[in-house]
Amino acid sequence: MRIRHKPWAKPEIAASPFCMDDAFALRGSWRSRFPRPQQPFYVELGCGKGGWVSEASARRPENNYLAFDIKDEMLGMAKRKIEARFRELDRSPDNVRLSILNIERISEVLSPEDGVDRIYINFCNPWPKPSHKKRRLTHPRQLVQYQSILHGELHFKTDDDDLFAESVIYFEDCGWEILYRTTDLHADEPDDNIRTEHEQMFTNEGKKIKFLIAKPPAGEAKLPEKYAPKNRSQEQENDGEAFSE
Repeated sequence: MRIRHKPWAKPEIAASPFCMDDAFALRGSWRSRFPRPQQPFYVELGCGKGGWVSEASARRPENNYLAFDIKDEMLGMAKRKIEARFRELDRSPDNVRLSILNIERISEVLSPEDGVDRIYINFCNPWPKPSHKKRRLTHPRQLVQYQSILHGELHFKTDDDDLFAESVIYFEDCGWEILYRTTDLHADEPDDNIRTEHEQMFTNEGKKIKFLIAKPPAGEAKLPEKYAPKNRSQEQENDGEAFSE
């Protein structure tokens, strides 16, 4: 997603008490950044403008939330949206943290010691071109990273038919157990579903929302051979790519 430069974003992020600028240094100690570290710890990958995490953290003060995005502009808007939502409730956003991150490097920022109880991926970039599919947040090279840090479930939501169908294959190929799956979430919408701006827009366009819950396998995380880089030059090419949710 392309977005105009917002010169105010970086200074506001730097000054915010709930925006963390030292993500790599916090690996293994994220829970200590919350006043109630014993609470369930949920992570959103690619938070965009913050529609989901602002509402989730406001509704559920008994959980701690950490949201990542690769773009300063997105994180700046998410910060403002969180502040606005918590002002409505006359509360401090003490159970939510934001940080800039290329999610390709998620395992360098989170560790098993962080005790991630749940990962959320909401309406990520579908990367439809065959040469770009390895950039998907549900691609096996990402799933093996999530497996190494996740103690609970992954919740994945999208409007894109091909991304959903191929992601189901990714999960199965990597040994994840799909606990729940639907190609029409709103047909029997859960009470706790949070409809973000994108979700409502896609729904208004007549697109059905796809959703699944998956659990990683136990044991060492290994990338299936069929998804491994075929040669050293391809591996170097992959290492140099950045995600743009």
